[in-house]
Amino acid sequence: MSQTTIFKDALKQSVVKLAPKTQLENPVMFVVYLGAILTTVLYFLSFAGIRDTASWFVFTITIILWLTILFANFAEAIAEGRGRAQADSLKSARKEVTAKRIKVKENPLDFQEISSTDLKRGDLVYVVAGEQIPMDGDVVEGAASVDESAITGESAPVIRESGGDRSAVTGGTTLVSDELIIKVTAESGESFLDKMIAMVEGSSRKKTPNEISLQILLITLTLIFLVVSATLLPYTAFSSQLAGAGKPLSLTTIIALLVCLAPTTIGALLSSIGIAGMSRLNKANVLAMSGRAIEAAGDVDILMLDKTGTITLGNRKASEFLPVRGASEKDLADAAQLSSMADETAEGRSIVILAKELFDIRARNFKETNAKFIEFSAKTRMSGIDYQGDEIRKGAADAIKQYVLANGSIYPEECDKLVAKIATLGGTPLVVAKNFQVLGVIYLKDIVKSGVKERFEDLRRMGIKTIMITGDNPMTAAAIAAEAGVDDFLAEATPEAKLELIRHYQQEGHLVAMTGDGTNDAPALAQADVAVAMNTGTQAAKEAGNMIDLDSSPTKLIDVVRIGKQLLMTRGALTTFSIANDVAKYFAIIPVLFFGIYPQLNQLNIMNLTSPTSAILSAIIYNALIIVALIPLSLKGVAYKELPASKMLRHNLLVYGLGGLIAPFIAIKLIDMGLTVMGLI
Repeated sequence: MSQTTIFKDALKQSVVKLAPKTQLENPVMFVVYLGAILTTVLYFLSFAGIRDTASWFVFTITIILWLTILFANFAEAIAEGRGRAQADSLKSARKEVTAKRIKVKENPLDFQEISSTDLKRGDLVYVVAGEQIPMDGDVVEGAASVDESAITGESAPVIRESGGDRSAVTGGTTLVSDELIIKVTAESGESFLDKMIAMVEGSSRKKTPNEISLQILLITLTLIFLVVSATLLPYTAFSSQLAGAGKPLSLTTIIALLVCLAPTTIGALLSSIGIAGMSRLNKANVLAMSGRAIEAAGDVDILMLDKTGTITLGNRKASEFLPVRGASEKDLADAAQLSSMADETAEGRSIVILAKELFDIRARNFKETNAKFIEFSAKTRMSGIDYQGDEIRKGAADAIKQYVLANGSIYPEECDKLVAKIATLGGTPLVVAKNFQVLGVIYLKDIVKSGVKERFEDLRRMGIKTIMITGDNPMTAAAIAAEAGVDDFLAEATPEAKLELIRHYQQEGHLVAMTGDGTNDAPALAQADVAVAMNTGTQAAKEAGNMIDLDSSPTKLIDVVRIGKQLLMTRGALTTFSIANDVAKYFAIIPVLFFGIYPQLNQLNIMNLTSPTSAILSAIIYNALIIVALIPLSLKGVAYKELPASKMLRHNLLVYGLGGLIAPFIAIKLIDMGLTVMGLI
């Protein structure tokens, strides 16, 4: 959906939203709505000779009040339109397909073709390359590439396989290669895609506690001004008779005054701010299950992050060859490369590349030499090669030590010292032996992501404490934590340890956010205030989280916090601006309205407005136009800055508080001058 289409649809929805039931959902704007209806009635009564005041004045006020309501409707409609645009693209991915429901698991080719809408939770389906996955589920057999671009927007296929934490698949995605047997975990209408469409359309959006609290405050202020305004008609009538001067305020003027003094600016934009915040999260490919989760993200002060893939690149990389006495670095590199030629892990490939870069050691022709590769096993914890009469092994230090000693050779003390040193630095040592003689140690280093330390420093300035979660031993964890710049770490983390840590911080009054993708993360995710589950993760993790990251990027948690804080900052800034506006409008127009009865009040007419009529017209025109002017800010959000809450408050008071006080004085005066010059008053 193009921007032009969204704009046209928003204009249409602005009129549709004039329905009384829709208007009643926003009590502040409902008061304006009732005022517009009343002035409309007063205008038509003027044709019957029943005049409240000059017909042109009533007509003008009526038009401006209806425009004010339409502008408020437009702000909400254009925010919703963006969500509908995203929902339309998702709906194109959700379509009824033919599913191959397996009758007997042992024989996947014995299946029954049924509609995807008829699938039930627990059914097994057989999907081959080129077919669409019919419903959400977990892979129970097979491994394949899946195109998830319809949901994530990412064109590169991803691997989904049985077992582990990358077994979840989403209905509406397409199998690119191989075949899978999938156990259905959702039924028609309950799929992840259905929930996502409902969320981005806003049909399941509920007001958050903060939003409700703010709305109660706005309603209270509106009621106060309503009571005050209701007393002005008899009061000014009595006062004018008592003073023998001036005219009582007309009902039209009092209605216009009420609209000017009530917090209509933030009342008109409040809904659009919340919808736009959720839309920004959707654009970041994060689906929030509730607005409460986004607000909580804005208040988070403890951030728990997995080390692997979040703080580090996820794969250890060979960074140095450290020979022991009697061996050269080149000999060690040569043996290390040979033992890694059949190792397809990222670590194994990095060893081959490092040997090539340092000593230009190239691949050999293993077919002619009858080389025998020894694959890594959990039992031996080492791998290697038998090549041209040499027996080369590479593996964990204690495994190689046992291997060397068992074959009657000496394990050098120098090697133990190198291993301990590497562990202290946060690295992983791999010992290499050739013909039962230790050549040295390969230093595998966890590579901390570029810029991570600076991002954590930004979070620290915002008052957020970062905690690294890792399965590494405490010594290794401490070294990586120091290099990355996190505030604390949890080493040798178990599900119970994560859960206990979250509860500990919550009991101290903190709000905790964390990410997870495995079934073992589910308890901690359920406990956390903000829980971002990976889309590639297990069903248990996704059900426990209150947000789902479609890109499955653990670093997204930092972006989620920023979007949450920006939402709160935007709402706070515009509320500050709105209330400051009301104060300014009060001092700008009240003295002018009453100096006909009380001439002494003319001393307070510091803006030198032309007349009570021009004052109220200028104020109500400004009141309508400022809503339009602030729509882009409510949708985009205020500029995000990594500042502590106290500095952020001072900044908002200075920019939006002071700006909210000054803007009405300038704008109302300019409008008053324009109306006077054009001879409209």
